[in-house]
This record gives sequence, structure tokens and C-alpha cells, in this order.
Amino acid sequence: MVNHSVYEPNYAVPPGETLLDTLEELNMSQAELARRMNRPVKTINEIIKAKTEITPTTSLELERATGVPASLWNNLERNYRDNLARIKERARLENHVGFLEILPVKDMIRREWIPKSRNNIDQLVEVLNFFRISTIEAWETIWGSELSENVAFRKALSYESDKGAISAWLRQGEIEAEQIPCGVFDKAKFKSLLQSEIRILTKEPNPQVFLPELVRLCAEVGVAVVLVKELPGCRVNGATYWVNSQKAVIQLSARYRADDHLWFTFFHEAGHIVLHGKTETFLEYKKEAELEEKEQEADTFATESLIPSAQYKAFITKTAYYSYQSVGAFADDLGVSPGIVVGRLQHDGIVPYRNLNQMKQRYTWSD
Repeated sequence: MVNHSVYEPNYAVPPGETLLDTLEELNMSQAELARRMNRPVKTINEIIKAKTEITPTTSLELERATGVPASLWNNLERNYRDNLARIKERARLENHVGFLEILPVKDMIRREWIPKSRNNIDQLVEVLNFFRISTIEAWETIWGSELSENVAFRKALSYESDKGAISAWLRQGEIEAEQIPCGVFDKAKFKSLLQSEIRILTKEPNPQVFLPELVRLCAEVGVAVVLVKELPGCRVNGATYWVNSQKAVIQLSARYRADDHLWFTFFHEAGHIVLHGKTETFLEYKKEAELEEKEQEADTFATESLIPSAQYKAFITKTAYYSYQSVGAFADDLGVSPGIVVGRLQHDGIVPYRNLNQMKQRYTWSD
């Protein structure tokens, strides 16, 4: 879409020009106006030349001396200063249009996250508005160095993720999460939901059915769930962050098409909410020991939540041949999707990755 913004001139008309025209119409000299206002002639001349601002007090004096309402003088001065500031700002932004190159702007426009603008400066303004920041330096502070001080995300270690793509993906998640009204966060109720209604949802094959229900259930206990398809260069499975102390966000990317990956990622992110702090940062690629430990804790939480180790060990101990029937029966006993069981068996090397894939539910996600 094209941004049909209000026309902004690249020039600023000082109110002094209107004052000069008014004096000519009144056949009044600057000296005469100065006497009527009990001001130095120099002050009137500086107002006309835009060297001195028209203050609210001056506008009242001009109203009495010229008959032109004070509101007009105030508006002229305000518009003049606003236009000056915009012209200066556009000149500054012109030196930063290269920032657009580190962001997936075309994809952001295609997905209608931002409007398409007629020139690079206007496009840069739309990008700043999208991130809700005023300067490129602010982006560097919030997103550039750490991506975010309060964002936890799990990514494939085999790739170098693009900061611009990740920051845009995360920001879109924030925007969508803002639109989800949530109750006050309740950890106990959230944990209970994970082991009951949400586990049952893994068996539903249709995302149009289970996603709205997942969003509804989690919102009731203070967790906003959003699914934002990854951007090129993003390569992120999911993210967890807190809007405030009473509202958490789980952001999914649908990077993988199978149900086992989707639900493991969801429960992994849920693990961060249950186990870890509300202001912590989890950046898996940083290779920090503490962060690796917490990622492992979230992995363990997801694994145990979906397939408890005791039941899993009993199943693999007594099963010699993993057929559709045996795996399906075990999934039914657990109350989860068969694809989740297949994914666990494949991950553990018990079943080759080429086997039993028909039991996985495949998804197709639109932008």
C-alpha cells in the first residue's frame, strides 16, 4: 500500500511576512506599530525577519495593535517552527537512509506492516514509526546490540541471524500482542492449562481451530500468544518476553511445517515463562554458560510436558518395532499428537528421520 500522507512543504513561511502584509494593508509603519505596542522598533523588525519568535504575550499585543486575532499569530508562529523542525529533521534523516538496507523493508511492505512511501526519507520515517523510535541511535540501543534487553528467543545455531530481520519480526509480535487483551498473569493456572487443555490442542490438525483457542486460553491467564511468520534472514523458532509484570508474550514463527516442531517450540517458550525471570534475556547464540543452562531447562520442561520421561522409557523399553499402530496408541495414551511422539523418537535416534513422517501434521502458513 502507498502512504498517502499529508503534504509537508520543504519550506517554512515566517509569520513576519504576514505581519508585514498586515502593516501595508493598515498603512502602518513598523515604527508606529512599535509605539502602539510599547516595544523597540528593533523588536518589530526582528519579528518580521524571523529573528525573534512571536510569544503568546506578543500575539495578544499584536491583536490589540492590528485587530488580527492572537490565535492567528500563535498559529503562524507554531506552524513556522514546526515546519522548520521538520525541514531540519528531513535533512538529518537524509544522512541515515542507508539504515533501510539492513531491514527487510520490501517484505515488511508486502506484509503491510508498514506503508510504501514515495521516497527513502518518508520510508525511513515509516520504519521509525513502526519501531516506535525517533532516531536510528535508539534502534541501536534497543535492538542492535542485544536485539532487546527483555527478549528471550530460541534460534537455530547453525545460522547467522540477521539483526534487522529479527528486530522487525519481534516488533511485529509486540504490535500484535498489544491487540490481545489479557488477564493478570497467573503462573499456577498457566501451568495447569499446559498440562490439560493445551496438551489436548496438540491433537487438533487444523491451525484455524487450535490457534484461536490457544490464544484465548493463554490470554485468560496473562499470556499473549502471537504467530508471526519469519522474515527472510530471521531464522527464529520462537520468542518469549514480558510487556509488563502481568503480561507475558509467546511469539511463534512457524518456521517449521510439522506439528512436533511447533508444539515443542511453544512448550519451550512456556518453560521460560514458568521457570525464569520476567526481565531476563536468553540469547542462545551468545554461548554463555548460564543462558545455555536456562535453554536446557526450557527444553527439559517442554520434553516432560509433552512426553513424561517415565512413560516414554516404559514405551521404548517394551517396544521392539515402532509401527503406526504402536506409536498412535502411545500418543492416545499420552493425549498428544502422534507427530510429537514421532519427533521425539527421531530426535533420540530411535527411529530414522525418514520413518513415520506421515504421522506428523503438516502446516502451511500465510503471511
